[in-house]
Amino acid sequence: MKKAYIFPGQGAQFSGMGKDLYIQSEQAKTLFHQADEILGFKLSQIMFEGSAEDLKQTSVTQPAVFCHSVILAQVLNIVPDMVAGHSLGEFSALVVNKTLSFEDGLKLVSLRAKAMQYACDLEPSTMAAILGLPDEKVEEICKNITDAVVVPANYNSPGQLVISGSVQGVQKAMELCKNAGAKRAIQLPVNGAFHSPLMEPARVQLAEAIEKTKFNTPICPVYQNVSAKAEIHPNTIKENLLIQLTAPVKWTQCVQAMVADGATEFIEIGPGKVLQGLVKSIAPDIARSGFEKLAD
Repeated sequence: MKKAYIFPGQGAQFSGMGKDLYIQSEQAKTLFHQADEILGFKLSQIMFEGSAEDLKQTSVTQPAVFCHSVILAQVLNIVPDMVAGHSLGEFSALVVNKTLSFEDGLKLVSLRAKAMQYACDLEPSTMAAILGLPDEKVEEICKNITDAVVVPANYNSPGQLVISGSVQGVQKAMELCKNAGAKRAIQLPVNGAFHSPLMEPARVQLAEAIEKTKFNTPICPVYQNVSAKAEIHPNTIKENLLIQLTAPVKWTQCVQAMVADGATEFIEIGPGKVLQGLVKSIAPDIARSGFEKLAD
């Protein structure tokens, strides 16, 4: 029996996140204070008392979700057999499997958030969820749009693929997907084309910081978004983490690979319930008997 610990990404945040953890655990309190010092602002106060609007700011959202997940994992003193994280959640996974220290992970997440916001500000861009259409058809539609940028970005579960790109490209792809039989094509409330070529300026900004950061040999494999394979070599993990900004999140494939490698239980650590729903769609037999949600 193997336990797979999985960590959510941006969008899982909620007002009041982490407050109970802070109140109940001295270790958590210390780590939240440490995070505030590292970031140079009171992240904990925004998490505990800020509005949903306050938490929507990318520079706040990403460190908040990261801290909630990692601090909970450290308080519980978990020892995983395998880990994975959805987009931002991959940084949480890499702290939990000891590839990164808490401080280094938080610094990279903060820089990543700022770099992504910078890239978003350079060109109007967006994302959309395509539901009920085979992945191959969505891929074909994106590939055939040559006058604008649009690419598959998040392989979330069978029949749920998020596309990303310029506003023109995404809207054109949405229309073509609906004409091809998609049940729904929903433009997401984001102002950026995450996991697309439009994130190249963010990748460039993050590259130097990742290169300078110490990556340790992990205590267990991480199933990375880019490769959807078990990775244990620090240099490979580092390279994949950087490529992730402009490449699609292969979440469906990650979960399938973990199941194939013996995962019998999935434990989601952090805010929200997004991954719970995705795992149920990807691996229903495992999810029915072996899914646990750990969050306050």
